[in-house]
Amino acid sequence: MSHPDLRSAVRPPTDPSLQAIADYVADYRVRSALAYDTARAMLLDSLACAALAMEHADCVRHLGPLVPGAELSGGARVPYTGYELDPAQAAYNIGVQIRWLDFNDTWLAAEWGHPSDNLGAILAVADYSGRRAQAAGGRALSMRDVLGYAIKAHEIQGVYALRNAFNRVGLDHTILVRLASTAVATQLLGGDRDAIAAAVSQSWLDNGALRAYRHAPNTGPRKSWAAGDACRRAVIHALNAVKGEPGTPSALSAPNWGFYDVAFEGQAFEFERDFGSYVMENVLFKLSFPAEFHGQTAVECALQLHALVEHRIADIQRIEIETQQAALRIIDKTGPLDNYADRDHCIQYMVAVALIFGRLTAQDYGDDVARDPRIDALRELTAVSERAQFTRDYYDPDKRYIGNAVQVFFRDGTATPRVAIDAPIGHRERRAEGLPVLMAKFDAAIGARLPAARAEGLRALARDPQRLDALPVTDFMAWLQA
Repeated sequence: MSHPDLRSAVRPPTDPSLQAIADYVADYRVRSALAYDTARAMLLDSLACAALAMEHADCVRHLGPLVPGAELSGGARVPYTGYELDPAQAAYNIGVQIRWLDFNDTWLAAEWGHPSDNLGAILAVADYSGRRAQAAGGRALSMRDVLGYAIKAHEIQGVYALRNAFNRVGLDHTILVRLASTAVATQLLGGDRDAIAAAVSQSWLDNGALRAYRHAPNTGPRKSWAAGDACRRAVIHALNAVKGEPGTPSALSAPNWGFYDVAFEGQAFEFERDFGSYVMENVLFKLSFPAEFHGQTAVECALQLHALVEHRIADIQRIEIETQQAALRIIDKTGPLDNYADRDHCIQYMVAVALIFGRLTAQDYGDDVARDPRIDALRELTAVSERAQFTRDYYDPDKRYIGNAVQVFFRDGTATPRVAIDAPIGHRERRAEGLPVLMAKFDAAIGARLPAARAEGLRALARDPQRLDALPVTDFMAWLQA
């Protein structure tokens, strides 16, 4: 067995996975009509999430320049505000808005994540670059161009997530937001293939954020701004790369010092498929309620049972939830829940609220609702277990289900039916059912944040794909200003 000479200063070849991203972003042409149709829906859904987040003061306090007065006339605009910012800080702002309520799209595999988080970087850089181009007499990208970049960002994040579990080494999934956003933002800023590879290598050198803030006993609000932070860092890498900052060719594979040896237990990445448009075509939408996605179908099951149990809450002896293995690792949580972030990642809490009230909204994670003693009483009576078939279907690339089952048992020996649901309403198999719900979510959200005439204009635009595709991104971002 040969051993590398760790003293050698010979520049190594670029790691293949770095080069594959650069080649994909630089060369691949998205031809899938389904991917573009889904990307339009993703854009509207994400903007709805951003609008809904503006109702929450804890989100709004993150918005604006990094320090007072550091705004940029002609910079990137932040939806539903009057801010114009440098593209890195705008990426943070938009990323925070989209992700705050845990209500945007989801991708579930060996790693979990929310690919629409990348819109923070994409919209910020596209608006900034477009305004600069127009000021110099040029043209901004069209919204179809923007959707193409979103499809590629979804693909990079999602394909990496299929086989590579960063969570198992304690790293947060936003490492893949930073990766994907870095790649597409570099090309958006004019970077060539070499610049993309260089920027992506710098992204890997950052290693990753620890997942401690997502798990008991340290669950906290950082999970709501972590993706925005990843978008901001991605834009910084992209800006540096287009100014000529060199990369680190073996950032992944360098013995001792590369990502594989330092952070990934010496293992190289594995890939199920080449880059294309698979991820956008199969992405999951959260449409009816802001529940962590591994528990979405559990909430649907509980809502179906609500009418059978609402008048018998005090008579419940136990609640049984069957779920996938991933849900056990992420949202099976006992003990005190101290804050919003604790509660929206607890399957027992989500099911209890749905059973008691027949609903689950963002407000239901707040302190006022959480004080209801019936919620914690039902959590204490809830048993969560893995159902092997749910786990198998979760990993099946032709299914990608997120199954759950719920059944309630009473003290008198009676029980409700066992309700099981494999695919949530945001799943590809339920697109026809889900899209009207998505559009209603968008219509209501923008109606609450924008003047009536502008909101109505956006609704009309959202229902005219050809017109939306042709619109310059700068015009689209202007529509979203408060």
